[in-house]
Amino acid sequence: MEIRPIDILQKFWGYDEFRQVQEEIINAAVGGKDVLALMPTGGGKSICFQVPAMMKEGLALVITPLIALMKDQVRNLEKRGIRALAIYSGMSRREVDLALNNAAFGNYKFLYVSPERLNTSLFKSYLDVLDINCIVVDEAHCISQWGYDFRPDYLKIGELRTKIEAPVIALTATATPAVAEDIVEKLSFREKLIIKGDYSRPNLYYIVRNVEDKYGQLLSVCHGVAGTGIVYVRSRKRTEELSEFLLQNGIEAAAYHAGLGAMTRMRRQEDWKEGRIRVMVCTNAFGMGIDKPDVRFVVHFSLPESPEAYFQEAGRGGRDGKVSYAVLLWNKNDVRRLEQVAEVSFPDFGYIEDIYQKLHVYAEIIYDKGEGRQVRFDLFEFCKRFHLERSKTYYAIKALERDGHLTYAESVDIPTRVKILPDRTVLYSIDLPDPKMVAFLDLLMRKCPGIFTYALPVDEEYYASQLGMAVPALRQMMYQLALLHVLAYIPQDHADVIVFHHDRLIPGNLNFDLEQYGLLKKNFMRRKDAMIAYVSETDTCRAKFLMAYFGQQYAEDCGKCDLCRMKQNGKDRMEQLRERIDDGDLPSYEI
Repeated sequence: MEIRPIDILQKFWGYDEFRQVQEEIINAAVGGKDVLALMPTGGGKSICFQVPAMMKEGLALVITPLIALMKDQVRNLEKRGIRALAIYSGMSRREVDLALNNAAFGNYKFLYVSPERLNTSLFKSYLDVLDINCIVVDEAHCISQWGYDFRPDYLKIGELRTKIEAPVIALTATATPAVAEDIVEKLSFREKLIIKGDYSRPNLYYIVRNVEDKYGQLLSVCHGVAGTGIVYVRSRKRTEELSEFLLQNGIEAAAYHAGLGAMTRMRRQEDWKEGRIRVMVCTNAFGMGIDKPDVRFVVHFSLPESPEAYFQEAGRGGRDGKVSYAVLLWNKNDVRRLEQVAEVSFPDFGYIEDIYQKLHVYAEIIYDKGEGRQVRFDLFEFCKRFHLERSKTYYAIKALERDGHLTYAESVDIPTRVKILPDRTVLYSIDLPDPKMVAFLDLLMRKCPGIFTYALPVDEEYYASQLGMAVPALRQMMYQLALLHVLAYIPQDHADVIVFHHDRLIPGNLNFDLEQYGLLKKNFMRRKDAMIAYVSETDTCRAKFLMAYFGQQYAEDCGKCDLCRMKQNGKDRMEQLRERIDDGDLPSYEI
């Protein structure tokens, strides 16, 4: 008996029917076609690749930048009895090697990988033995330089098509028509197939308020709308201030941003999902890939930089189909700030080239050296050392990243690293107080070629198990070896990291695509202007405005946003006045 997509859906997910265009996308994927699925946030994109992957022999390679989504989906799949793995930043080489080995030989169905892993020699070494039945590209808009969230590592996905004979399933919730065309081209679709779901969210009420007292408005939303909420702000500092303000006013709130430790972020996320925290005040580091269905309100405390970012973040409300509110608070200061951001975001080439050189000085890299070097990076410390403006410097580094010179990974969990300091011949003559120290050093020398030359990552759980000790005891032992000047011990950390993609060039030799840079700036300005137009609009329905921006021209007035309700109230008032005129209560000139 032939297995149908609906059979898989019922067996593993317990649903009796597909939503929107899910079945059309799945049928295309099962038929071996390359397909780009455009669906709104919360539209059920994961089903569109998980079901067809389950219908085929082999493994689905899922590429996504969202570590939270990876972990969440792996857990959810395993709960359904489906074997899944994830590889992401912060894992040791041994952990990655083990995961890839399991993916190749362990009868797994899904392998989630962050895009920066695609170009590593270890990943490439497994391509011949990974039985990949489809390449899934989540957040596919990241491959387009004309999109709002371009990530250079995504361009490596196109290279996979020359090495893997498997169809592509690309998915995104935020692609304009131009970006969708670019995705199809960059992923080398064998034939163009774009399937678009309905972007409208009838249960989501878009409310825009031009106010000076944002704090008072936020309290009104929190007191007036029952249930869980998200408040988006621009800075880490503001998340702390605003969450404290809500706490002082009796609302259970917490701050969330990339500067917090991994354990703190995980704990707060779980507390929010379980209802122990009612309101999460956060930067855009929170929310991507987190599927909490009963979010009743999403408040933007400041103006987002693009309709794409706003639509995705606002769309995290009301995934259960019940009424939810997307509230945007703004004033003239927000518009002024956004105009300033637009200028700061694109520093001139001379400044970018100067930052390129200073980064190498900071990392102590000489000319003609540095390819593949990974360094811990502190933007605040860097700017202080060279007397630089922080925001302008940040965008110069991002410009270098977009142009392929480096990777700037923010808030990465860095594993413990060690280096053996004495020469091998001297090491054996050192009298160590604990036999386990000798065993540990011997294990390091056998497992880590280069341990005398470089500080290399250490899988603490592996070494602790090999030595028959707990991880805290191993850490204490490494610290003692450092005091004895036997080890250079760099404990695990949570920090920003820069990886240099080529050797340092002499001044004046930096190859930089200025034409592309100009086009990127033009597109940024277009998105910024569209965002300002959205909040400044006084007539067009909010939902209709957003639908038109994403190419859904047939959308009708929602009847529920602030502008639609204002029109309706105006009509009601006119009817009341006409009735009073008919009754002789008012002269007609009062209408």
